Amino acid sequence: MWCTATGLALSGCGADSVGSQLVQFPGQVLSSSTAASGATPKLKDGQYAGQDVPNPYGDVQVQVVVSGGRISDVQSLVLPSDRQRSAEISQSAGPLLHDEIVQAQSAQIDVVTGATYTSDGYAQSVQSALDQAQR
Repeated sequence: MWCTATGLALSGCGADSVGSQLVQFPGQVLSSSTAASGATPKLKDGQYAGQDVPNPYGDVQVQVVVSGGRISDVQSLVLPSDRQRSAEISQSAGPLLHDEIVQAQSAQIDVVTGATYTSDGYAQSVQSALDQAQR
């Protein structure tokens, strides 16, 4: 797996470390305009808990709130916090991931540099919640 970022030199892309820049992984559809154009399937209103996704730094689990057929909120139920550094990363990455999901209206999001495992787990948990919400 590789990652890129415009105008940034990255190191240790595959591990949670430091940073809050967004990085694109190959093969992912990252355009929020796709979701805005109506390409996202209609979702059933409600609250949906995603699966708990373990990673080397701790589990990740979210709850997705759907209103009017769109993702209106994503709440972090569990983010890595067993180590001080993991808690710091979760504190900075959580809001960025939330905003990415709500803007993209999809689990297909950019990962936060330095929080790769957390980002991947977040997206997986969101996708499992969206699978429950699809009509």
